[in-house]
Amino acid sequence: MIASLKGIVQSKRPERLVVDVSGIGYHVHIPLRVLGDIPEPGNPVFLHTYTHVREDALQLFGFLSDEERSVFTTLLGVSGVGPKLGLAILSGMPVQKFAEAVHHEDVSMLSTIPGLGKKTAARLVLELKGKLPSLEDDGTHAPHKQSTSEDAISALVNLGYKKPLSERAVAKASQNGSEQIEDIIREALNYLTEK
Repeated sequence: MIASLKGIVQSKRPERLVVDVSGIGYHVHIPLRVLGDIPEPGNPVFLHTYTHVREDALQLFGFLSDEERSVFTTLLGVSGVGPKLGLAILSGMPVQKFAEAVHHEDVSMLSTIPGLGKKTAARLVLELKGKLPSLEDDGTHAPHKQSTSEDAISALVNLGYKKPLSERAVAKASQNGSEQIEDIIREALNYLTEK
């Protein structure tokens, strides 16, 4: 999995850019809302990335903050939300505002995002309440744990395990007190291979 990219902006267009890393151009999909914060072509950029693998495609999604990437990967865990809709959600609303709308069950605010109907907005509220990193407890330790868990789940999914099974395995591994991502993945794999 490609977790981050550091390189030179080669080209910049709405919702995607090409980042040159040592002569290789990576095509990265980005939320439209952050386009203005991306440096102009020829300037250096650092992106937190999520690698989405399908039978017919390998796509990179880039974010300026780890929090944005965490929310994006959490969104992908909601049934009916794929990378395209996840990107549309982050394009339509800042992460903090989105997290607050979910926390306050503000379906009408969420429905203002283009491509997000009331039904899907209600499902997001139902499935995401209490799961978004920025809304965890005091905001110090829990987001790190959430991010580590999400990274571990993503790694297992990239290894070919189904997301629900990966989530259960990571939750079980986390209950054992493991905090390092390597330990969590190792224990989760032990759990998965026992099944």
